[in-house]
This record gives sequence, structure tokens and C-alpha cells, in this order.
Amino acid sequence: MSQIRIKDAAAFLGVSDDTVRRWIDSGLLENSKDASGRTAVDGLSLARLARKNAVLPADPSEIGRSARNRFVGLVTGITLDTVMAQVELQCGPHRVVSLMSSEAVRELGLELGSVAIAVVKATTVMIETPGGNA
Repeated sequence: MSQIRIKDAAAFLGVSDDTVRRWIDSGLLENSKDASGRTAVDGLSLARLARKNAVLPADPSEIGRSARNRFVGLVTGITLDTVMAQVELQCGPHRVVSLMSSEAVRELGLELGSVAIAVVKATTVMIETPGGNA
């Protein structure tokens, strides 16, 4: 069973250590003692709470598509040259970067602060773990 320290659990959820402790006290998160005797949160319990509390804006496009990974967010950066552009979105806690033609940026009317949807359809997704867990 994966054990995650309270400070790390708080960082993953974007809340304070005290909030995690309150959730443990209320039974919302399972806990145990780690090898050092400190209170730790059960990794599966934390993952379930993170999924339950994940808040991303709804996709306003109402378009059906096969891609399941859609991230609604705000345009926070645009770097244009004559041919290509880099567009950055802030989608909830996630930063999504797209490379596209400068023409596409103009045609889509993208500008800083505008709402956009990043649609990710990939055949390969890399997963990494913190050092030493391989």
C-alpha cells in the first residue's frame, strides 16, 4: 500500500497540511503511520479524493469527438513567428502547450485570456515515477 506524507498529499491536492489533517480526522482520507512513525495518507484514498475533487470547466463546444482527453482553459501565452506559434493554456491546475501554425492562431482568434479547448489524442503516453521507484 502506497503511503504519502501529509505535506506531499497537501501539495498534490493544492490544499494546506491542516486541511489534509482535517480530512483525516473526518474520515475522508485513510491514514496510517509510515516507517518513521509519522502520519501518512493512503495513496489510493488520496487518488480517489483527487479524482472526486478535480474541477475543470465543462467543454462549452458541445461537439462529439473520439478523443477523451479534453482540457478547457484560458490562453496564457502566445509566441508567434512568421510560420509557427506556441500557445499555452492553463486548464485548471494543468499547463498545456500546443505548437501550431501562426495561421491557425489567427483563424481561431486566439488571444491572451480567451477560452480554448486542448484536445489530446495520442498513441503514446509516457508515465514517470519519482526517483528510485522503477
